[in-house]
Amino acid sequence: MAAPSAAQRIVIENAAIATVDAHDTEYASGHLVVAGNRIESLGAGKAPENLENVVRRIDATGHLITPGLVNTHHHFYQWITRGLATDHNLFDWLVALYPTWARIDEQMVRVAAQGSLAMMARGGVTTAMDHHYVFPRGSGDLSGAIIGAASEMGVRFTLARGSMDRSEKDGGLPPDFAVETTEGALAATEETVKKHHDASFDSMTQVAVAPCSPFSISTELLREGAALGRRLGVRMHTHGSETVEEEKFCHELFGMGPTDYFESTGFLGEDVWMAHCVHMNDSDIAAFARTKTGVAHCPSSNARLAAGIARVPDMLKAGVPVGLGVDGTASNESGELHTELRNALLINRLGAHRESALNARQALRLGTYGGAQVLGRADNIGSLEAGKLADFVLWKIDGLGHSSIADPVTAIVFGAAAPVTASFVNGKQIVENNRLLTVDEDTIARDARTEAQRLARIAAQS
Repeated sequence: MAAPSAAQRIVIENAAIATVDAHDTEYASGHLVVAGNRIESLGAGKAPENLENVVRRIDATGHLITPGLVNTHHHFYQWITRGLATDHNLFDWLVALYPTWARIDEQMVRVAAQGSLAMMARGGVTTAMDHHYVFPRGSGDLSGAIIGAASEMGVRFTLARGSMDRSEKDGGLPPDFAVETTEGALAATEETVKKHHDASFDSMTQVAVAPCSPFSISTELLREGAALGRRLGVRMHTHGSETVEEEKFCHELFGMGPTDYFESTGFLGEDVWMAHCVHMNDSDIAAFARTKTGVAHCPSSNARLAAGIARVPDMLKAGVPVGLGVDGTASNESGELHTELRNALLINRLGAHRESALNARQALRLGTYGGAQVLGRADNIGSLEAGKLADFVLWKIDGLGHSSIADPVTAIVFGAAAPVTASFVNGKQIVENNRLLTVDEDTIARDARTEAQRLARIAAQS
């Protein structure tokens, strides 16, 4: 799908380019031409001469251009509960924080979403997602607040409309007042999809059906959620195989492991992606490969909660689609995705495959094209190719932190977090010199502190 010939053009030249296309095409010094919201052309050397309607030219000497980063798992609301329960495993951490999370409201969620999005966007994320599953009664339009924050910031976005209906009284982890009814959750999810989901090629907002996790949802919600997602033609998302405690929970409650349980409910398939997938045996990986189920790999969160090391090299070898996720910032306080490129590489090298686990280009692919695959958008984002949407980042690699690393991709993966000179989404610049152009970061910081303090007071009083 080419851009209209009369579209305004942006011409970028003299940059190293890593396209992350099917052939990992790279240019030591190349050009990229944007027409409207599409990539019109790219290649080695200077841009074609006599281009019409050129409104801006960028000399990108000293920079690497890559596809924009794609985040595949997050919980935005946790931005205002960072730094709590810092020495807990997953189940203990959830039990400690659920009573606080159950007091969130629309204003808190809006501000938390702004903080989560801002931290990612200024670090090169052009497509974000949020798995939001806490909907206290009377808390307002939380989905609308999250989607509004992403729209205001100019970031491409997928809302995974989550849900919980298994509380403590039913053997789950959330407190009783923190869950929805099964029928209410399904109806609200369908309403959110119909109101906000845009399936078009250029879409800035999509919605997925996303029951929370085996230990917070009923089998009925999981099974009916899968049926709902397929009836509406949208993707599905949940947490899976994150900890040994979850494995034990599933065997005790359902008589099978998480992957077999998900498959029994219809929650595996090429329209499904799961967060974490740390504790997967060979049979589990084969099932994901056979069904083309995707994985959101969250290395920093898995380390923070001592969950373990996902078998990413084995998943990739088997053909499982894998992207990267920040996860919620109550378990990854930095809130950044560009640092996950390095963390994914390093942490996976601590596993069985050691130094051959991942290399720099595989890590970059996880954070770009792999994420696009997982979100079902590989035909329009995730790589730099003519006709795709103009979501890309200019990383500064001639400064102190990177100038002595000869290979540009190695520089941004192995080196310190590279400065973002510019980030474009849908052909529009949203970041300049590590600062957001669409929102005021200082205002977001002040508002986030205010809402974090208000939530802490409400939780303490309750």
